[in-house]
Amino acid sequence: MGGESTTRTAPPGGGTNKGPAGSRTGQRLSNLAVALGLALFLGGFAWGAVVYRPYTVPTSSMAPSIDAGDRVLAQRVDGGDVRRGDVVVFKDEAWANAPMVKRVVAVGGDTVSCCQEGRLKVNGKVIDETYLPDGTPAEISGFPTVTVPEGRLFLLGDQRDTSLDSTAHLADAAGGTVSRGAVDARVDAVVWPMNGMLERPTGFETLGGLSSPGPLRTVVALVLAGAVLILGGAAYGPFAKRAAASRARTGTGATGAR
Repeated sequence: MGGESTTRTAPPGGGTNKGPAGSRTGQRLSNLAVALGLALFLGGFAWGAVVYRPYTVPTSSMAPSIDAGDRVLAQRVDGGDVRRGDVVVFKDEAWANAPMVKRVVAVGGDTVSCCQEGRLKVNGKVIDETYLPDGTPAEISGFPTVTVPEGRLFLLGDQRDTSLDSTAHLADAAGGTVSRGAVDARVDAVVWPMNGMLERPTGFETLGGLSSPGPLRTVVALVLAGAVLILGGAAYGPFAKRAAASRARTGTGATGAR
C-alpha cells in the first residue's frame, strides 16, 4: 500500500561470481603480458648465461677500472677477436696457474715501449690512457722496445706500480707476450659493486678499430622488460577485483538511500 517494491534482480549464477575479476579482454591481455614477460625474462637470463661468464678479480692490479674483490661479467670471445685496449681474462701457465685479468696494449706486429713523457708508446704513437689512476705515469720505470710476435698479445695492468704483467716477464722466452689462444673472455662491465660498463679505451683509436661492447645492455633491458610485464599482468586480477568490489559497495549504498 503505497510502498515501493524492494524486489531486485539477482545476477546470473545466484549473485556469486566465482570467475576471475575483470573483463574477458582484460584477463586475456593480463595472461598475454605474463606469458610474454616470462619469455623475455627467462630468455634474457639464458642469453646472458650463454654469452657471459662471471669472474671475481682477486687483486687491485686493474684499479681503478676494476678493484680487488669486484665481480665482473666477461663476454666469451675468440682470442682472434681481441683488439688493443680490451680488458681480457686469460690463463698462461708461465704467469700463473689461474685466470688473470689484464689490458691488451699491443697485438701481433706492434712495437711497444715506455716511456715518452711518462706515456706508453705503440707503433710510434703516444697513447692517452685515460683509465690510469689520475696523475700516474704509464710505468714507474721504462722498458725497451718490444716487438710483439704474430698471434700474441702484450698486456699491462691499469695499476702499473703493482701489476705483475708483461713487463715482469720480459726475460721469458716469449718476451712477456701471451698467446691469443690463452684468452677466454673480454670484460664488459663491473656488476658488483654496480660500476657499469668499462670505460672505452679511446686512446687506441688512432691505431685501429676498437672492440664493440657486448650485448649486456640488451640482456638487461630484456630482463627488466620481462619483470615489468610479469608484475603488471599479475597485478591486473587483484586490481580488477578491488575495483569491482568498490563499484558494488557504491551501488549498494545508492540503493539503500531510496
